[in-house]
Amino acid sequence: LFIIVMKPLCGHSRLVSFQKLCLNTIGAKRIIMKRTMKKLFGLLSVVLVAVICFTQPVDAAKKEKRAKYVFYFIGDGMGINQVNGTEMYLAERAGKIGVEPLNFTTFPVRNFVTTYSAYNSVTCSAAAGTALATGEKTKNGTIAMDKEHKVPVYSIATKAKELGMKVGIATNNSIDHATPACFYAHQPDRNMTYEIATDLPKAGFDFYAGAGFVKPEKKDSVNIYTLFDRAGYTIARGNDDFRKKAAKADKIIFMQEQGCDMGSLPYAIDRKPGDLSLEEITQGAIDFLSKDKKNGFFVMIECGLIDWACHSNDAAAMFNEVIDFQKSIQKAIDFYKQHPDETLIVVTADHETGNFALGTGKYELNLKALQHQMVSKGQLSKKISALRTTHHYAVTWEDVKKLLSDNLGLWTKEELKESYEKDLRHRYDKAFSNGEQEMVKSLYAEDEPLANTAVQILNRIARISWGSGGHSAGYVPLFVLGVGAENFNGKLDNTDIPRQIEALMKR
Repeated sequence: LFIIVMKPLCGHSRLVSFQKLCLNTIGAKRIIMKRTMKKLFGLLSVVLVAVICFTQPVDAAKKEKRAKYVFYFIGDGMGINQVNGTEMYLAERAGKIGVEPLNFTTFPVRNFVTTYSAYNSVTCSAAAGTALATGEKTKNGTIAMDKEHKVPVYSIATKAKELGMKVGIATNNSIDHATPACFYAHQPDRNMTYEIATDLPKAGFDFYAGAGFVKPEKKDSVNIYTLFDRAGYTIARGNDDFRKKAAKADKIIFMQEQGCDMGSLPYAIDRKPGDLSLEEITQGAIDFLSKDKKNGFFVMIECGLIDWACHSNDAAAMFNEVIDFQKSIQKAIDFYKQHPDETLIVVTADHETGNFALGTGKYELNLKALQHQMVSKGQLSKKISALRTTHHYAVTWEDVKKLLSDNLGLWTKEELKESYEKDLRHRYDKAFSNGEQEMVKSLYAEDEPLANTAVQILNRIARISWGSGGHSAGYVPLFVLGVGAENFNGKLDNTDIPRQIEALMKR
């Protein structure tokens, strides 16, 4: 073994001499052994130093890779079937059976997440938002406080701010709604919207965006816009106003124009030219937060109208919201392509809404029928109400058939069973009988019974069904791209997501 080791070190001639010396005396053998071991030790030392020199910079570089730019997308109410159904709808609309992938479903990490709250198997948006924001379970209805309502719990947005990162919170609902509120406010009840709004300047984040604020004033209290002004926030109303003011603003609140609904942006299916969109808000967030790239940014972007559509059991409106959501996510993907080693994109949901099912017993779907729905159930209700007003209840059945045909494709695009037409005719008789209408109520809407029945019939034609108008305890999906994405593998609870994000921001 010694000769084998020595041969490449000493060469053949030296090795022969060495062998002769070894045969002469044991003393000579010891001398050669000592010298050779010194050479061998020296060589090993050189190799060891080389290994350290070549590997140490690689390890250091690996440790320096952190999530400098973090996008946290939350599809409120977006369960697994909402995502899968949208992909199947897109495929059927294109004339094929299968799926047409959404951009975020192609992310390398695809997982599912549990959503229960501290005391309930079925969570509300406030408790789920708190879990996704802070990594802590809490009581339903609670905004970023512990389950006993004793102390506040702090979000990863707050922790990002402490790291020197720019921070943005955005939604297509009101800015004081449950999910966005959990990232900046601390209140025992999600309905305390005025108090939630007063917490906004206390958090001191750089960018807020959404429809507006549902309760800007309270008796014997300061108007929230006065508080925002005192805290140095610029108010921008509409996309054009935002573009004019964003460059000079240090902190900004980006809202719809005055006269618009402060509770939510329009549904994607109802959007008209000039209406503010979540895609525009997302681009605005990226542009504003990346003005100074020194320490990076964190932004949470919620698509809250998926949930609203599901509460109303309006499948076409829901599918259009998920499709629209991916436009916002595409803005993040485009940014990621410019900064692939520093960007993290996480897409998930707070809970599933509606117990949405793809199939009604017969082994087929007809999702393409939903492409004929031109407006949300809420807008259809307004159109029916307008008919009643303009015609002073003297509305003919032919008038109603034309309205439902133009907006849902009934009769013209989709044939109706006799029983379906009978149901609609019954609703028509009641709707225009000069009697007071008992509206169909869901969590965020009150709809005309005729509109509700018509949308239900289109859903049946599409062969989809709803188990409720509320939340369920089903798994929600998780999709991750970018720095540290592999850390989101394995079985996860919603509280695990912000903990992983925080670890990657600090890495």
